[in-house]
Amino acid sequence: MSAEKIEFQTEIKQILDLVIHSLYTHPEIFLRELISNASDAIDKRRYEALTNHDLTPAGGTYKIQVSADKEARTLTVSDNGIGMNREDVVSNIGTIARSGSKEFIKAIQGGKSGPGAPDLIGQFGVGFYSTFMVADTVSLLTRRAGDEKAWRWESSGDGTFTIEETEKPEAGTTITLKLKQRDEDQPDFTDEWKIREIIRKYSDFIIYPVTMMIQRDEPAKDAEGNPITGADTVKIIKEETLNSMKALWTRAPRDITNEEYNDFYKHLAHDWEDPLRVIHFSAEGLLEYQALLYIPSRAQIEMFQPDRRHGIHLYAKRVFIMDDCKELMPEYLRFVKGLVDSADLSLNVSRETIQHSRQIAQIRKRLVTKTLDALSEMKEKEGDKYLKFWEAFGKILKEGFMQDSENTEKIKDLILFYTTGDPEKQFSFKDYVSRMPADQKHIYYLTGESRQIENSPHLEALKSRGYEVILLTDPIDELVISQIETYDEKPLKSAGKGDLDLEETPDSESKQKESKEKYNSLIEFLTAQLKDSVKEVRISPRLKSSAVCLVTEEHGLAAHIEKLLKQSNQPVPEQRRILELNPDHPLTAKMQEMFEANRSDPKLNDYAYLVYGQAALTEGVPLPDPNRYANLVADLMAKSPSR
Repeated sequence: MSAEKIEFQTEIKQILDLVIHSLYTHPEIFLRELISNASDAIDKRRYEALTNHDLTPAGGTYKIQVSADKEARTLTVSDNGIGMNREDVVSNIGTIARSGSKEFIKAIQGGKSGPGAPDLIGQFGVGFYSTFMVADTVSLLTRRAGDEKAWRWESSGDGTFTIEETEKPEAGTTITLKLKQRDEDQPDFTDEWKIREIIRKYSDFIIYPVTMMIQRDEPAKDAEGNPITGADTVKIIKEETLNSMKALWTRAPRDITNEEYNDFYKHLAHDWEDPLRVIHFSAEGLLEYQALLYIPSRAQIEMFQPDRRHGIHLYAKRVFIMDDCKELMPEYLRFVKGLVDSADLSLNVSRETIQHSRQIAQIRKRLVTKTLDALSEMKEKEGDKYLKFWEAFGKILKEGFMQDSENTEKIKDLILFYTTGDPEKQFSFKDYVSRMPADQKHIYYLTGESRQIENSPHLEALKSRGYEVILLTDPIDELVISQIETYDEKPLKSAGKGDLDLEETPDSESKQKESKEKYNSLIEFLTAQLKDSVKEVRISPRLKSSAVCLVTEEHGLAAHIEKLLKQSNQPVPEQRRILELNPDHPLTAKMQEMFEANRSDPKLNDYAYLVYGQAALTEGVPLPDPNRYANLVADLMAKSPSR
């Protein structure tokens, strides 16, 4: 059967071109990626063989083999893992073919090549494609365990690949690289010692043997195995294991270096950058297990995608069970990478069993506690590092308020936000409370679409008293804040909803009462004119310089949330807000003057709509008749006296 020639997807062509023609400072990562992929393939075959013993390889031994040919300039990596069928080869040879490709192209075209480029390989999961950094041609021979057919895939990175049916005695995958001609200052990837160095650096902890046939000149030996004096040396070829195969998580933390922890993370997460935090502990007693968790330093693309996978691998007695164990970590901690290995779990445990396992539930509870405690410690002792974490994963962590009622107090202490006090820094509730004036009884906040809300008229009275206001601009913040009633026994209150509940002096109370009496008839008139748009019109206790504002009822929907719901075609209950007037503003005095002069003046109707329109625009509420508002403003400007 002749080989079929197929074009890569357009985005993959671009990626190949960028990878091949961009300069990377660590090209040896291609070998790390190939060995990690081989290890994953063996994990999968080992797991499937638990329930289908026919998939177990001859002799029951799993291993990864590396071989090099200096003269032919080829490097080969073979495994006896699960292998691939034709569909797997075409669609799954590079994980980036399914997600993140556009972002990768944008990032690398944006100038992120050279020393920073390896970060992109880890961030976007280029993986297999990194082989084209060092190879002119890449060929792949594979056969899926349980299938009879084998397949050969080959590409020169020119935008196309060929695939054809072939034969392969055993299941697994063999990848052969035809290496590029190297410059003198570049490493020789066919050199035995270079291969050893790379494997020791990146893959020493792989739990399967990574072997290589090694040739040595050794003294000739007699029948008893003793060297023969004066005899010529003979060439001996033997298989050597190049990695230690020590499962890192089984060792005591005091015996593991930071470099070893970081290298294992990069293998596990297919990331390049070091993690922010390592969480390594063991549990003994009725339930024994070991856990090695990592908090990454950056959010990977798939973290926000609907088909996202969790980063926790499950092992039983060092045997891989699954790599997407959602039951071990809640959704709001899905950024955590790592593994759990339990001696008390059955090797043939199924996902259905895990979903109802009391043991898994116990482990999960401890993992969550350890993770939140580690974040709390980072926040208190390593503020800069925690800020980096928050920028990457803060939005995800906030989901915990809706998902984990048991730990809301801990999560509450972990969230950061901007305030009107210092627009350049982010603070916690603890920071905010420590700066509250003695007479301030509430923790005030305001939600909105952007940091522009710090100029909102709702904040004028609070700012005049020296009260700091928390500014919340993530769409999820409205839901989050609804779950937090108090902090340190101080109730939270929205600056844009209901009454501000400010303690008034006798003088201010008297002045407020006088204003209500003075403008009572005007308020009744405006309420009648705007009855279809507002629930109520009243004198404002919160305005100092602005003329008007719209206030949402205590438990109503904020304007920006209402807007988001409508944009996503969600049902939204009717929202009629409260229009507040500043009694000290010239506009209010002008309307009162017109009202007293002639209550039937048609201009009063126009002023009522203009006042509402001004408040609606500030609040982000759509106007019922934008054309009328625009015409009224134009007419007012045209009639204003020139100076």
